[in-house]
Amino acid sequence: MDKKQLNIKINYKDIKVFSTYNAEHVEFPLILSVPHGGQYFPPQFLQNVQSDVNTLRHNEDLFVDELLQDAVDAGIPMLKMEVARSFVDVNRNKLELDPAMYFNYPQEQEMLFDKHCRAGLGVIHRINYKRENLYNGLLDYDEVQNRLRYIYDVYHQQLQKMIEAVLKKFGFCLVLDCHSMPSKICSIIDDRSGIDICLGNLFSQSCPQDMSDFLAGQFWSKNYNVEFNCPYSGAFITFNYCQPRQKTYTLQLEINRGLYADEDRLAKGENFAAVAADVSESVVALADNLLRR
Repeated sequence: MDKKQLNIKINYKDIKVFSTYNAEHVEFPLILSVPHGGQYFPPQFLQNVQSDVNTLRHNEDLFVDELLQDAVDAGIPMLKMEVARSFVDVNRNKLELDPAMYFNYPQEQEMLFDKHCRAGLGVIHRINYKRENLYNGLLDYDEVQNRLRYIYDVYHQQLQKMIEAVLKKFGFCLVLDCHSMPSKICSIIDDRSGIDICLGNLFSQSCPQDMSDFLAGQFWSKNYNVEFNCPYSGAFITFNYCQPRQKTYTLQLEINRGLYADEDRLAKGENFAAVAADVSESVVALADNLLRR
């Protein structure tokens, strides 16, 4: 990475961080979180990265919010991130910062240099999906703290607010954290027919097993190949909001992009409508089942 110092100045007042649906009148003890569906790139950010928008978009969860549209229309609450993941990744711990990316990283600052940082995909991404460096210089640590304050914190404050509203009405809450996964990963891991749906429950720790079993059963009944915790067992949102003693549960849903999209062209595939109907129908069935608990 070039050692020059980047001077990125973002006007956060102009940024819409998230969109909410059915958050005012809660009808189900289920919340849909879509943290990687954002497509907004601050212009000042684009001026300082070496990747074009098309390349940057390859790590977003393609059309996941649209796959869930029928479920939202049925009244299920949803929180969707509007800002692109490559600008700030809200499904990471705030401490997942790579000190080597900054010209002024505080020596005394606590850090969590885990597998995501080492791979270049911490809360602030270092690389794109081709594993090329995003930036042509070093970032300002103080500027990145503004990203966390005005984007990251805002998303999580809203998610917590929605959880508290559900808890107040129903006494328990399930957060279904919704993602898509590259088809190549699914095929590499399972060389039989590929994984269609992955349900990550932190190896049966994030929610009662019957919740994840029920959703798996919905997809199995529609002839989808479902795996638990493979290739993903759950990321930051699944781990952070899992509070069983307070009856807050989490489950990560991963949908194989190859089922419904042309991944190279970032376009919907011919099976999009059918997959969307199956996904929403399964999620609505889960929501109805939770109402009967």
